Amino acid sequence: MRRRLSLGLLCLTVAACSRKADIIIAGGMVWTGLSTGAPQRGTVALADGRILAIGDDAQIGRYAGPKTQVIQAGGGLVLPGFTDGHTHFIDGGFQLASVSLRDAATPQEFIRRLKEYAKTLKAGEWITGGDWDHTLWAGQPLPRHEWIDSVTSSNPVFVSRVDGHEALANAAAMRVAAVTQDTPTPSGGEILRDARTGGPTGIFKDRALDLIGRAIPDPSPAQRDSALARALAYAASLGVTATSHVSASWADLASYRRIERAGRLTVRAALYLPLDSWRAVAETVSRSNRGDDWVKIGGLKGYMDGSAGSRTAYFFEPYSDSAGYHGLLQHPEADMRRWIGSADSAGLQVAVHAIGDHANAILLSIYDSVARAHGARDRRFRVEHAQHLRPQDIPLFGKLGVIASVQPYHAIDDGRWVERRIGPVRIKTTYPFRTLLDTGGRLAFGSDWTVAPLDPILGVYAAVTRRTLDGRNPDGWVPEQKISVGEALRAYTAGNAYATFDEAKRGTLAPGGDADLVVLDRDLFTIPPDSLDRARVRYTIVGGRVVYRR
Repeated sequence: MRRRLSLGLLCLTVAACSRKADIIIAGGMVWTGLSTGAPQRGTVALADGRILAIGDDAQIGRYAGPKTQVIQAGGGLVLPGFTDGHTHFIDGGFQLASVSLRDAATPQEFIRRLKEYAKTLKAGEWITGGDWDHTLWAGQPLPRHEWIDSVTSSNPVFVSRVDGHEALANAAAMRVAAVTQDTPTPSGGEILRDARTGGPTGIFKDRALDLIGRAIPDPSPAQRDSALARALAYAASLGVTATSHVSASWADLASYRRIERAGRLTVRAALYLPLDSWRAVAETVSRSNRGDDWVKIGGLKGYMDGSAGSRTAYFFEPYSDSAGYHGLLQHPEADMRRWIGSADSAGLQVAVHAIGDHANAILLSIYDSVARAHGARDRRFRVEHAQHLRPQDIPLFGKLGVIASVQPYHAIDDGRWVERRIGPVRIKTTYPFRTLLDTGGRLAFGSDWTVAPLDPILGVYAAVTRRTLDGRNPDGWVPEQKISVGEALRAYTAGNAYATFDEAKRGTLAPGGDADLVVLDRDLFTIPPDSLDRARVRYTIVGGRVVYRR
C-alpha cells in the first residue's frame, strides 16, 4: 500500500507537478478503493475539481500554497465519495417534507400520524409518501381505508408501503380517481377487496397503483426543484456524491438540469427512464447526447415483478404462507423481451427490477438471449435487487457480465419476516452477496431510498454483519453471505462507478480522477463490525468543493 500511495505522486503532466492544491486533506487513513485491502496513513491534494496527488505529509507538502485549504481528518477515514446505485432521489426529497409512517409501530400510531399531518394541510391537498411497514404490527394486518376516512375526510390519501409496491387509498382518493367496486383489476396488479361487500379495501398493488396515482396532480417545477434541493442537502450530510436515480421521469431530468444550471447540484446523477419509453429515450440521446459529468441519461429501468413484502414478487414455488400463490409478473414476458431487445439494439443500458427467483431467472434468460442475438459489446445489463435467487442462477451474473445492483439494508430489514413468506430453504440464497462475489459477479450497492434509509454507512454495516433490525440474529442472518468492509466499500464506490460506465472518472482515489471524497470520523477497518453503524461523515467533497462539514 505504501507503494500505491507513492504512485499517486506521479504527475499526469509537467504543469501538474508545480500546481498548487485548492484543498489538502491531512491526518487521516486513506483508502483509495483500488483494492479491498486496509487503508494507510496518507494525505490527499485536490485542485481544479480533480485529485492532484496522494502521498505522505512531506510529499504532499509541495502542493501547499497561500490559498490552499487544509482539512484535518483527525485520524478518520478518507475514501472515494459514496455512490448510491439505486434511489428514487426526488421522491426522497418529497418524503422529507411529508408524513413519516416508517416507524409507526401500531395501527393506532399510523392513524394518529395521518390525523395530525392532515391538520397541517388545506382541504383537497393530497397526502402521499408515508412508507408504512405493517410487519411492525402484531398480526401484521394490512390497513384499510375505514381506518383513516374520518380523520382525513378533507384530503385524498395515497400512502405507500415501505417497499413502494402497495399503497393505501382513503375513500376521498378513490372518489377522486373514480375507483369503485366495479373497477376491474389491471393486469400485473391487484386490488384487495372486502370479502363481504366486494368493495376495495383501499390497498392497491403494483400495476393497480396507477388507478389512484394518475389522479394525483403533478408537482409544479418549483415544487420538484425544492424536493431535489432537500434531497441534495440530505445526501451531502451522508457522504453521497453520486446516484443512479431509477424510475425517473422526464420532469425529474428537467429538474436536475435546472439545479445544475443554477450551480446548486452537489450529487452526480445518472437517470434511468421507463423501459417502455425506450424509443423516446433513444431519440433524445441521438439528438442531444446523454448529458455531462453531473447529469446524464444512464439508461432504462423496467420491472419484472413486485416485492416479497407485498407478496407480489414472482417465485417458482408458491409462498409458504399463501398456498398456491406464486406472486405476479408486472408485464408479460413477451413484452419484456421486446422492450429489452429494442433498447439494446438502440445502444441503451438496461436495468430491470427482479426480486423473486422466477422473475430473476426469466430476466437472466432474456439478457442472455439478447446478448447472443446482438453480439458482443460492453452493455452492462443490470438486475435491480436480485434478492431471491436459485443456486444455479447465481453464477450467471459473473458468466453473463450482469451487474447485481443490490441493497444490503433490505437484508437486515426483510430478515425479520421473509422466512415466513418463502421458507427455510429459499432464504439460503437470499441476498447472496458472498456467493455472487465468489462466482465472479459484480456488486453495486444502493439503498432504494425511500424504501430504505439513504445512509451508505448503514448499508456497509448491513452487508458486513447481517444483523437483523429486530436484534434476533446477533451473529448474522444467513451469515455465510457476509462480506468484508473492503468489499462493501468497493460496492458503494468502484462498483457503482462501473455500473454507470464512470470507472475512469470516479469510484477510486487516483490522480486525475474527480475530486469526490468523503471523510469519516473513524476508520471502518479497525472498529468492531457491530459498531460500524456509529460512524459519521465529517466532510463531503464533490467536484473539489466542500458541500458538507459536520
